[in-house]
Amino acid sequence: MKAAILGRKVGMTTIYSEEGKQVPVTLIQAGPCPIVKIRTQEKDGYQSIQIGFDEVSENKVNKPDLGQFKKNNIKPHKILKEFRELDGKVGDLITVENFTKGDKVKISGTSKGRGFQGVVKRHHFGGIGMVTHGQSDRLRHPGSIGASSYPSRVLKGLRMAGRMGGKKTSVRNMEVVDIYPEQNLILIKGSVPGAKNGLLEIVKS
Repeated sequence: MKAAILGRKVGMTTIYSEEGKQVPVTLIQAGPCPIVKIRTQEKDGYQSIQIGFDEVSENKVNKPDLGQFKKNNIKPHKILKEFRELDGKVGDLITVENFTKGDKVKISGTSKGRGFQGVVKRHHFGGIGMVTHGQSDRLRHPGSIGASSYPSRVLKGLRMAGRMGGKKTSVRNMEVVDIYPEQNLILIKGSVPGAKNGLLEIVKS
């Protein structure tokens, strides 16, 4: 059964498997997330559920959302996200118990922002190499970026220096190592996108 939940990245640690192997894991504080709204094919043109995460006081949400929360007798939440092809009814709680050990999930988050970076860091250019093709005295520069008289312009999509990171990133087939329902914790094998306290979407197929 497909399931989805929102959470925040706590950090990374190491656990040991039953065979005694060291396993790096990411701790995610996930849920509980109430279902706030149901969208249907007849009324909205598509089917999805909207879930909330991170409880806040009433004065920190706008009036339309506050009215929706009060109508459904749900406490206000800071973050609202929609997920398609999920079942449930308004008021249901989604917790880490919707996931089990060994599940494969897709995790989406905002990657760490690295600011303006050159081609060596951003695109893994070699840097020091042949001191030719316009790169005789600039060891970390991209060198020549275009052809001669034709097409007399720089082609679109050319790898160059620029803003790095800070974009939505998804990683598929991440493995759920363990869950701790009492602390609302879910352990994922390996690293996940984003910095500590970053918002994450966890979707099980």
